[in-house]
Amino acid sequence: MAEEEQVKEEGLEENGEASEEQPVKSKKKLFIFAGAGVLLLLIAAGAAYFFLFAGAGKDADPIEQAEPVFFYNMETLTVNLATSGDEIQKFLKISVSLELEKESMMEIITPRMVRVQDAFQVYLRELRPSDLEGSAGIYRLKQELLKRVNLAIYPAKVENILFKEILVQ
Repeated sequence: MAEEEQVKEEGLEENGEASEEQPVKSKKKLFIFAGAGVLLLLIAAGAAYFFLFAGAGKDADPIEQAEPVFFYNMETLTVNLATSGDEIQKFLKISVSLELEKESMMEIITPRMVRVQDAFQVYLRELRPSDLEGSAGIYRLKQELLKRVNLAIYPAKVENILFKEILVQ
């Protein structure tokens, strides 16, 4: 009897042939795993389509959706740079535009432009020619001018400073 149970457990019948139950179970498992894989693949394809193509029709014209930007052109400033006594005097000529979010900001800024020019000139006169070398120097200059203009015109705010001309002579 023990031998008979052992033979059934191994999937062999008395005549030595394999029973039909074992392959049926493995085929069911194969179909289940294959079906799960196909389902997962379809979900991934649907998600990819949604993220890549579904929103494309809505945002077709970015020009219409871009908010208008306004610029305030400042007067050109010319200042002498800080140098040691034995160096040749160097000058900085700079022309900038202030980027504003709303056109109504121009009305707030215009009466305060004297403060802005004063803040710019005081800062620029302390610069050395070496402070303006390379793109890192120009970036620092841009950040400092932006900080100073926003302090001078508070509560209004300038979004960005755009250089129209920078000349070190």
